[in-house]
Amino acid sequence: MIRVAVQTEDFDVNAALAALRAENPAIGAVVSFVGLVRDLNEGQQVRAMELEHYPGMTEKSLQMIADKAGQQWNLMGGIIIHRVGVLQPLDQIVLVAVASAHRGEAFAACEFMMDYLKTAAPFWKKESTPDGEKWVDARDSDEQAMTKWAHVMGACDGDSA
Repeated sequence: MIRVAVQTEDFDVNAALAALRAENPAIGAVVSFVGLVRDLNEGQQVRAMELEHYPGMTEKSLQMIADKAGQQWNLMGGIIIHRVGVLQPLDQIVLVAVASAHRGEAFAACEFMMDYLKTAAPFWKKESTPDGEKWVDARDSDEQAMTKWAHVMGACDGDSA
């Protein structure tokens, strides 16, 4: 089971990974990704980033991402934590972590979940810069990263009830 949380408070990566590992002694690999607020985006200083979401819809979307990963790879657990609200440079935004018997499946599932989260999860980002506030558009590189997962999306869509 992959646990999903959307929250304003920070998270403890070590505690989250320890809890994930403690769930099953057959786990041989844990792969994680932590996203942070950068102080520079497209050459412009970022003073803060505000993440908005649609409660209920966001959690459902994240759970769908987790479920698709679980359908494709043999996972023994996982976690997606995504923060919302006003964040400062260096603050943690997101933790995606997965556990499996072997590293290959854990790496692939973690990468898939992060790529899918960046393109399909209903979050809206607004940056505060010296020139004022601006909404952050999706990056072409994020969309391109999703193309490698078409086979996963197609395989999982046929399995959904």
